Amino acid sequence: MKDLLESLQPGDPDLDLALAIDPQRLPSHIAIIMDGNGRWANRRSLPRVAGHSAGVGPVRSTVESCARMGIQVLTLYAFSVENWKRPRAEVETLWRLLRFYLKKELPDLQKNGIRLQAIGRLDALPHQVRAELESVVEATARNRKLLVNLAINYGGRTEILDAVNNIIDAARREGRLDSLNVDEETFAAGLYTADSPDPDLLIRTSGEMRISNFLLWQIAYSELYVTETLWPDFNRRELLKAVFDFQKRDRRYGGLSNGAYNGTRAHREAQLVEAVATSQ
Repeated sequence: MKDLLESLQPGDPDLDLALAIDPQRLPSHIAIIMDGNGRWANRRSLPRVAGHSAGVGPVRSTVESCARMGIQVLTLYAFSVENWKRPRAEVETLWRLLRFYLKKELPDLQKNGIRLQAIGRLDALPHQVRAELESVVEATARNRKLLVNLAINYGGRTEILDAVNNIIDAARREGRLDSLNVDEETFAAGLYTADSPDPDLLIRTSGEMRISNFLLWQIAYSELYVTETLWPDFNRRELLKAVFDFQKRDRRYGGLSNGAYNGTRAHREAQLVEAVATSQ
């Protein structure tokens, strides 16, 4: 948070919220479903592609803010395996915007120590897009401040299928298919995000209450934050609001919160169980 606080001037409307965030309890990994570009454009009587173009700015702002806050990993849902169903002109515009973003942002990615990684079925991407993407991934490979996972031609179900098939293929090559026993650790190592911790916080813009086939395995215990804000309107303050809300959550991972189950309560519950058993 130090870098972010130093970048805010007195009187900045985001300063109060930034100061309220505990730097010791930041999420290590934030994942975002960037939704609402089309609705943003429709409300302004603009073509859908105008919404996608307007969504580039929030990507830049979010990446920069996460780096300054000290977030370790940011995963952005950029293009799903289902998005190929959209009109061809819209899909081609998305690819042009991605190439423009990669070329324009590379200097800032380098300056800010940001490493880019692409996750998804990348073989299906247009050649020029994949080449540009691979170039930026390679150029930023040694950066260590923030890892940005760009989910492109991504689907949670296809990721799980790819992981299963890769594990089976590896076992077959090594002659141990008959004795293959897959545990959670082995399975997680086969996912696209094997080198990232699971997301602590999943943000979805546009108010839709669904996860849209995104990181199905990884978000098992993620905190969900849904905002009505459409992605082109998502700014630094919206990100800070999500992190501030995250810090108010009681993360129990199926257990009990600290102090919620003490000796006195345990004794009272034991007495209640005994009383119920006696009455039957």
